[in-house]
Amino acid sequence: MNTDLVVVTGAAGALGKAVCAAFLERGARVLALDIGEEPLRAAYGGDGRVRTLAVDLVDAAKSRAAIAAALAADGPAAALCNIAGGFDMGPAVHEDDGALWRRMMDLNVATLVNASAAVAPGMLAAGRGAIVNVAAASAASGKAGMGAYIASKDAVARLTETMAQELRGRGVNVNAVAPSILDTPANRAAMPGADPAKWVALADLAAVIVFLASPQAKAVHGAVLPVLGLS
Repeated sequence: MNTDLVVVTGAAGALGKAVCAAFLERGARVLALDIGEEPLRAAYGGDGRVRTLAVDLVDAAKSRAAIAAALAADGPAAALCNIAGGFDMGPAVHEDDGALWRRMMDLNVATLVNASAAVAPGMLAAGRGAIVNVAAASAASGKAGMGAYIASKDAVARLTETMAQELRGRGVNVNAVAPSILDTPANRAAMPGADPAKWVALADLAAVIVFLASPQAKAVHGAVLPVLGLS
């Protein structure tokens, strides 16, 4: 990546930190976004290669303006990795009061749309760029208690395909990864009886994301790539 600028949302989370680390290892500069200043400071404080920006990506107007201002100072981004998101189980679809649906669509879809809206114009002006989203393997079919999450992650997959059609002829690649269970401390705590050796290691998923953001993936457009480990 040389010294290209990479924007990573959800940068203070487990996967976000792994993705930032993978880009930094390859010489990139990182604009790390998350909703809280303290988690960002704890993860990246003192690292001159990383600029942090605490921003609520669900707030369209404020987040787009804040990201645009940061990019005006640091230059256009060569890549955007939309890592921000969330997961919650819920009630049956007919029993949901709408709150979980709004939360899942906000965390998994609105964050992607708002970050992309802020970053894509600079890529288009430069004639190059890559956007990598995070879908989910579980969204390939319906599952009880997961309606809101699955619908939001399926939206990520369809948006990835749509954005690829819109941007591929203008020098910008758009693709997504669709991982199964990630090996995170939270997942180990939630599933103590499972075998995490079968899950997807964060560094392994980060490596796939880095590839999709690189010039080596210039022929790949609109892919939603399963990353399943052994699960």
